[in-house]
Amino acid sequence: MKLLKFNKKPAELPVKIMFSAEKMIEEVEKYAQLEGHVFQNTSKDFLVDLQKCPQLRTGFENLEDIEMYKEEIDLLLKTLFPDSLQKNEIKAIVMPFTFEGFHPTARFAQILDDAGEDFRMDLANFTDGITYIYACSFILAKYHEMPIDFGRPMYLDIPNQKTGKIRHYRALMNADLTEIIKTDSAPDITKEDIDYLLQNADNVEVWKEKFPPESYIFKGFCLVNLFDVTQDVIINKIRSLFLRNDDQVYPDFQKALQNLMNIDDLMVGYSTYDLSEKQSLGTFFNQNTASLFLEENERINYQEVFCDGIQNCVMQNAELIAMPNVRSYGEKTGFNNFYKRLAARNIGSLVLVPLRISDRYLQLLELGTIEKNKLNALNANKLKDIIPYVKIAAQRYMEENLNILESTIQENYTSLHPTVKWRFDRAAINFNRQKIEGITKPFLEDISFDQVYPIYAQADIKGSSTARNQAIQKDLETQLNMVLETFETILSIQDYPIYKKLVYRVGYYLKIVQKGLDAGDELTILDFLKAKIYPVFNHLKNINPVFEKAISVYMAEIDSNLHVVYRVRKAYDESVEMLNDQMANYLDGRQAKAQEMYPHYFQRYKTDGVEYNIYIGGGMVENQEFYPIYLQNLRMWQLETMWGLEQVADNLLSEMSYPLQVASLILVHSHPLSIKFHMDQKAFDVDGAYNARYEIVKKRIDKSHIKGTTERLTQTRKIAIVYSQDSDAEEYLEYIKYWQSEGLFGKVEMLELQDLQGVSGLRAIRVEVLYEKESNGKNQESSKKVAAKV
Repeated sequence: MKLLKFNKKPAELPVKIMFSAEKMIEEVEKYAQLEGHVFQNTSKDFLVDLQKCPQLRTGFENLEDIEMYKEEIDLLLKTLFPDSLQKNEIKAIVMPFTFEGFHPTARFAQILDDAGEDFRMDLANFTDGITYIYACSFILAKYHEMPIDFGRPMYLDIPNQKTGKIRHYRALMNADLTEIIKTDSAPDITKEDIDYLLQNADNVEVWKEKFPPESYIFKGFCLVNLFDVTQDVIINKIRSLFLRNDDQVYPDFQKALQNLMNIDDLMVGYSTYDLSEKQSLGTFFNQNTASLFLEENERINYQEVFCDGIQNCVMQNAELIAMPNVRSYGEKTGFNNFYKRLAARNIGSLVLVPLRISDRYLQLLELGTIEKNKLNALNANKLKDIIPYVKIAAQRYMEENLNILESTIQENYTSLHPTVKWRFDRAAINFNRQKIEGITKPFLEDISFDQVYPIYAQADIKGSSTARNQAIQKDLETQLNMVLETFETILSIQDYPIYKKLVYRVGYYLKIVQKGLDAGDELTILDFLKAKIYPVFNHLKNINPVFEKAISVYMAEIDSNLHVVYRVRKAYDESVEMLNDQMANYLDGRQAKAQEMYPHYFQRYKTDGVEYNIYIGGGMVENQEFYPIYLQNLRMWQLETMWGLEQVADNLLSEMSYPLQVASLILVHSHPLSIKFHMDQKAFDVDGAYNARYEIVKKRIDKSHIKGTTERLTQTRKIAIVYSQDSDAEEYLEYIKYWQSEGLFGKVEMLELQDLQGVSGLRAIRVEVLYEKESNGKNQESSKKVAAKV
């Protein structure tokens, strides 16, 4: 008789396994007593033969003894293994827990033959400890009539040597022909014992206390049926619920978990944590979901909620934890914060499944039920088969959210320009490859580009520092006069010398302001008002209604946040903001078009006006050739764009509370240079001592003067183009000539500049800007066409 070969037999079991055909013999005895039944005579004859084999009824432990009773057993099993189904069913006799078996159907025997002589069957996910507890749960259900749902599916992977493929089978066990016999060494089992066992469900030693080895006898045999689920396994590996991206994913997932756990009222929650900060991250990372114990958008320090056990097991070691009796947990922890949160949701049993996303982030899958013991470490074992899939989905979802955060940071704070991002991606890949390869000190490469051409320009608010000081001066003058007016009212009622002394001090500061502010004057005056004037005002307004009214009039004119008169300066600040925003928006729109010409690096800054850096060159763009015509095209674009910025500023003059004008400047640098990304500044800058001269010139030229005069180079209604090579002047004069024909520019000046500190020999072209509203004649139509781009 062919015996089934399994990989190994458990060292210990709570039952002594005995093969017995007593249940089948009892069926034969029933047939023998049925008068007129077609099997009556055959059954009587068979019972006579069975009298020679009493062990088939009483049972025996060594399965190899079955060979002695082969004919009798074959006859007994005829009804269970009909000839008509031998080639269809995958079935055999199996002794549970030891997984020894025999009498396979013809199809099963062929599958085993195809697997090879050395193949041994092995049930996945069944260790010795799990098998022992599984046997105990069988005893509880079969003998004590206390069913505990331990039923993890049993799968067999059987290779086929002929095809070289592995087939996946699910095994179903039928134990109808078995019985459990309690021996004298078996302790009695109470309901309290069951509670204790479920609270220590993973501790096989606890189970051995209540179910000592071989304290019960298993008598009979099981039928095992295998079902080929290879296609289902493959489909499940390919298709995942979380591949969908709709609002129904998480409700469907909850239903799937309810079916998996066989708990209709199973509650499912999610929460995400930053392990480095020990903080929950709120619902941004759990969109369309909610936690079972956190409020929406609640940010907690989980050390203040979880006990030490949960922190160590779940948060640090990422191990699943089951809490079959939440009330019992509360008693052990002194009804801590976590218990109170669970009790408030009426949760009686809980399972926490940690999903480690990275070294920093962890997501909890939370399962809860109202009734205690419904969730426990036994049925939580079912989750182990789906955790990898859920973790992949959690990782993907977390990455999507982190990408959203990264995009927000890049858009609003600092960014990697798309033109050069490929180079940073390559460096990041190299960095992570070093870590994978186990290099102890992985390093990030320096990001630099050689042979790039710089393009720089600014549209600076003319006289912004002077205008700002004048605005501050006027507001201070107004404020000090208001203080004097308030004291006039006070002195008309209380002519105290101390008030006259304060008036003198206010008048002294008023004269300073009227002469012009020096550095530190504003702060000195404001400190004086705060320390000397306002305490007096606060006292006087409480002793006389006339004082209160006069002081209230003064305070109503003071900005509540800045505590100063904020009128003229507010008009100035708002005008600067309006002008900066409009020019920046225009420049950004123009830049998007410029990128279509040839990709290049672009940085824009808003100060008192706007300025920008452009770097263009073949080394900055991946897999795209660079030709000088792209540089020339971008320089023409720059001239047109500077004209457009002048139009923006001119059009806003009538809208600004404080009229502001701009003075435009372009710096031409004809030689390519090297640039390097500086991590501290999060921006590119020139690299090397030789190239540093370009940065020096860029920082100083806006203060330069025409040689032999006191006249500033930068003027309103004009664009200054600074250069050092004659070839640069010739190139730009050609561009200007073209744009003059389009109605953008007027008169041209050729100028020499006074030497700057460390810089000499600079010259400039200064060209008059023609404004759309001033154009006439043949230039007006061209001007309108170009102005449409503004």
